[in-house]
Amino acid sequence: MKRIVVVFALSVMLGAAMLGAVMSSMAAAQTVRSEEANHPRIAAAVRELEDAVRYMEAAPHDFGGHKAAAIRDSRAALVQLRAAMAYRARMDR
Repeated sequence: MKRIVVVFALSVMLGAAMLGAVMSSMAAAQTVRSEEANHPRIAAAVRELEDAVRYMEAAPHDFGGHKAAAIRDSRAALVQLRAAMAYRARMDR
């Protein structure tokens, strides 16, 4: 009986932790959507850069030797754009 109580208690605690994680994730997703709505040009730039990186990675040529640097710099720009959006999300709370 004691073992069943312990298993039940652990199950409840795990369920509560999972619910908290899901709620936190939902709140973060809501914040991201809100920031994308508030800054649609930045959100569009992120999507376009992601598409450009995929295109360059799949391209059979090296764009005159600029492919690797273009991919690297585009990824760095994506990091900075996402950081800018995350900053605005924190400031808007």
